[in-house]
Amino acid sequence: MPYYRQVGEVPPKRHTQFRQPDGSLYAEELMGVEGFSSDASLLYHRHLPTAIVSGEVFDAPSFDRRPNHPLKPRHFQTHKLDGAGGGAADAVLGRQHLLANADVRISYAVATAPSPLYRNAIGDECVYVESGSGVVETVFGALRVTTGDYVVLPTSTTHRWVPTGEEPLRILAIEAAGHIAAPKRYLSSKGQFLEHAPYCERDLHGPAEPLQVDGEDVEVLVQHRGAGTQTAWTRYRYAHHPFDVVGWDGCLYPYVFSIHDFEPITGRLHQPPPVHQTFEGPSFVVCSFVPRLFDYHPDGIPAPYNHANVDSDEVIFYTGGDFMSRKGAGIEAGSISLHPSGFTHGPQPGSVEASIGKAATDELAVMVDTFRPLELLEPALACEDTSYAWTWAGRRIDPEAGSTTG
Repeated sequence: MPYYRQVGEVPPKRHTQFRQPDGSLYAEELMGVEGFSSDASLLYHRHLPTAIVSGEVFDAPSFDRRPNHPLKPRHFQTHKLDGAGGGAADAVLGRQHLLANADVRISYAVATAPSPLYRNAIGDECVYVESGSGVVETVFGALRVTTGDYVVLPTSTTHRWVPTGEEPLRILAIEAAGHIAAPKRYLSSKGQFLEHAPYCERDLHGPAEPLQVDGEDVEVLVQHRGAGTQTAWTRYRYAHHPFDVVGWDGCLYPYVFSIHDFEPITGRLHQPPPVHQTFEGPSFVVCSFVPRLFDYHPDGIPAPYNHANVDSDEVIFYTGGDFMSRKGAGIEAGSISLHPSGFTHGPQPGSVEASIGKAATDELAVMVDTFRPLELLEPALACEDTSYAWTWAGRRIDPEAGSTTG
């Protein structure tokens, strides 16, 4: 998954002669995962994809991490990061890193300028477009993206982000230390989406045609594994532009999936978060909360129950609509809540009673549940609403002063 596709020109048999109009061979590239034992695609280049003329250390923006200690639920207002870093930002180097562990890093960016050519050699990326529009140019072809789109980029896909609208391109970037795919329970043993899945192949949109760009001595930034758990960056200069592919085929390629094509699963009683699952990664999942009918048991309570998900940190990115369980907590478009394992979380006071009798919700949000604790990075702390942890009680006791504040 995704399913097999062929785009552009490819030879009848793989690993056979495929010649350019001048008689020279196209350069065949196998791009595959898990050591030749899983999904792969074959790409045919006009020039050697191996031809680099320089390589040097690149110092990408980085941010210090700190543990969530003391352990608290937190609320980050990402729109307060607008203009962070100064000047025109892009969707790669302009990422403000918020939360991270050994499996995943979550960042926010407000892009007004094209990004450099870039590839992530550590793992797949799942990028959610909060608002705006753009084109993601890739070695496989171009993808047009807009508000509500998830863009899944396989490991080591050379690409760049180009905003195209009048408004900035706002994105939430989920960078994995491995691969991102549909949940296995949605797929047959052969990889086809099953009837109970909330989306299917028709909802996945890959590049429709090759994207051929000429150029020499072209820079590409590569994020890759460094020492231990550290990441590193290298700036390559390629003899020819990487976007010289005349055709490709296979089951590994970038694609777009709109959150609006996620079909919600409902029931007589409140359904648990796994019904919202959209993707899975190494030790984390991505879920989509979309407009849906509420539970239809006559005594049902639509609001979620208090829950201690003892193995997970829960991150919710609120992107639109009315998220009724968080009323009174200052949650707004662009807010991110973090409810860590070890903290029992649930709806805000009054939300449970207020939800009774409601027929539907128009909420829109992206959730990331991780199975290892998340650490906090500087931009998250810079946009934190520090009063959030006390919103359930409506007051706070200062441990040092022994006083209560409202």
